[in-house]
Amino acid sequence: MRHIMVMNAKGGCGKSTLATNLASWYATEGATVALADYDPQRSSMDWLERRPANRPEIVGLEAYKDGFKHAPRGADVIVIDAPARSHGKELTNLVRHAETIIVPVLPSTIDMQATTEFLKELNAVGKVERKQAKLGAVGNRIRDNTLIWDELDEYLTKARIPYIAALREAQNYIRAYSRGLGIFELPEYLAWPDWDEWEPLTSWLKSKRSRP
Repeated sequence: MRHIMVMNAKGGCGKSTLATNLASWYATEGATVALADYDPQRSSMDWLERRPANRPEIVGLEAYKDGFKHAPRGADVIVIDAPARSHGKELTNLVRHAETIIVPVLPSTIDMQATTEFLKELNAVGKVERKQAKLGAVGNRIRDNTLIWDELDEYLTKARIPYIAALREAQNYIRAYSRGLGIFELPEYLAWPDWDEWEPLTSWLKSKRSRP
């Protein structure tokens, strides 16, 4: 069973959007998937409650209440939506659950500064120091041809973790979330640009580079 965590101590960076789309991508690939929501705001669980019955099943875990207690036996993947403001002991405990950690970062000076401090703390966690968990950064909600996007691109290129992908700000994410779907479940004519942007991330997740 593989555990993939989406985390950043900075709130509002799109963790739930990434987590729900990752869960739906794995489900459409035929995997048995659970989605664990550690955030009491339950954004991922709200999405799952909207999910149509005719779509590939994803098991929801209210992890902020009882962890992985109800995780399905034989699950291939558990995607974990981590809460904001995770530091210290809470951060260490969360990292224990993950083999792969994805850190979304917004094109914002405040977000980049906050992520710098978060990455310092994350890289000091024992499991990460021992390379028992692999990290990857994703630029999120990108707007092309803006100065702040150029700054984020440069920032992530120089960051101390692999820079995996950049995902644009798009209405497709809102369309999908409101229907309990992922962007890979939207029509190709509508979502193919987003599929292309996800390709580096999905390829990385399939590769040995994303595993301890």
